Amino acid sequence: MMDARRRNNLGYFSHEAALAMPDRIAMIDLTQGAPREVTYGELEARLNRAANLVVSMGLKPGDRLAMCVGNRFEFIEIMYGAMRAGIVPVTLNTKLGADVLDFTVRDSDSVAAIIEPSSNRFVVEVCEAAGLKPLIAFDPAPQGWQDYETLLMEQSTSFDPPELAPDHPSFQPYTSGSTGRPKGVVLTHEGQLWGIRIFQEHWPEKLENRSLAAVPMYHKNAMAGAFKPLLHVGGSVVILPDFKPEPFLRALSDYQCTNTGGVPAVYTALLQHRALISRLDLSHLKGLSVGSAPVQPELLSDIMETFGVNCVESYGLTEGGPVPVAVPPGVTAVPPGSCGKILPEGEVKLVGADGSESYYGEMWVKNPGVTPGYYKRPDVNAEKLVDGWLKTGDLFRVDEDGWYYFMGRTDDMFNCGGENIYPKEVENLLLALPDVTDACVLPLPHKTKGDAPVALITVTKGSALDEAAAKAWCLENGPAYAHPRRVAVLDAMPLNGAGKVDRLILKKQAQELFGAEIGG
Repeated sequence: MMDARRRNNLGYFSHEAALAMPDRIAMIDLTQGAPREVTYGELEARLNRAANLVVSMGLKPGDRLAMCVGNRFEFIEIMYGAMRAGIVPVTLNTKLGADVLDFTVRDSDSVAAIIEPSSNRFVVEVCEAAGLKPLIAFDPAPQGWQDYETLLMEQSTSFDPPELAPDHPSFQPYTSGSTGRPKGVVLTHEGQLWGIRIFQEHWPEKLENRSLAAVPMYHKNAMAGAFKPLLHVGGSVVILPDFKPEPFLRALSDYQCTNTGGVPAVYTALLQHRALISRLDLSHLKGLSVGSAPVQPELLSDIMETFGVNCVESYGLTEGGPVPVAVPPGVTAVPPGSCGKILPEGEVKLVGADGSESYYGEMWVKNPGVTPGYYKRPDVNAEKLVDGWLKTGDLFRVDEDGWYYFMGRTDDMFNCGGENIYPKEVENLLLALPDVTDACVLPLPHKTKGDAPVALITVTKGSALDEAAAKAWCLENGPAYAHPRRVAVLDAMPLNGAGKVDRLILKKQAQELFGAEIGG
């Protein structure tokens, strides 16, 4: 039985499993060449070493530690080991450019850094320029930096944690910044432990469950969907350095994984390898999840038919719990397009444009896992946090049976000639067209309509689908005012660090392809 200091500290989420089954495999790391198995006993020792390391660095409870580390097992010990000492890891997006990375490091008030230099080509210079000290890196450590593994092995394998307040920050991720500068999201120990408890009570993981993680470990999908629930109970996680369809599918088979998840683009890529899927032994696979971006019903049914297991659509946001709605345990008959019902012990309401509750509107959420506030952003807090409710910025509808359906972002909607256009509705229409594998609809200035929709799509290999056919389909099957005035076929959709379609890059591509203004 853990004492209160450990029980109320997120850094100890795997502690009881380690005490009960130290020889059981916790992680299998496939990122560094030869597979590296990490047992719960070794993980526990390294977590305590990491806690002692950050204390030896001179950090105190509440200090921020910049972490820029790719997918590898050490990510877990650094992140959660720091939490054991009350230090707040700032888990940096490894795909950031120099300017945004520099902004994030400075905005977070990080005082020291532990990094993997190869994870981001700008991170060494950014941390040095920001004056962080000490500077610790994985081998080979740059000149002036200290070697992580050497320092770690000098530390004790026992650690006495400080007593922390329930609202003490556990970690501070940053939003993807797809609509502006990233914002620091403060997440508390108490709130994150609530999320683990709720899911274990209602969606219990089992010892034999094993997940495959190829999404970035700094993203909530990896933590909330794999590491936290599984390492809490004694399950295991297989780690890939990144997502590539064939290695992903082979690892799913070779390591007898029971579940995995990904964004829609991941599954779109996997479904291009049906022959390989049919040859592999995937008999251990129990279920799949897809989320973090709009999911088309056609894709969901295609996934289930191809893999032969149930696939649920998931929804969550870093600052919102992170999961306010989910498919109820044991339910397999989910209405197409729904990502679930309200989570136990949480509250959800949809607020319409007039400010009243409605069956259609912006989702507001309230639960113990909601952020108490964005870091140093009172302006955003005043706008998005109202009496404990978080305004998500996501549009939903709810049916009479309590099922919720994601409809798009409030800031994606635009007006065309007096008509409101919701891009997801036009994207769904395009995705119902045979050969279209992904679609993004955006507004461009129009000479007479104000703004008008254009579409960027990807299609199956060898498809002859062209702009005229796509436009004709939309005119025949949807409202004329919403049909895309221009359509272009891309080789692939650009993704941001969270695995979502990068609408900012696509907006620039659309302007390059179609011009700054369309119509005439």
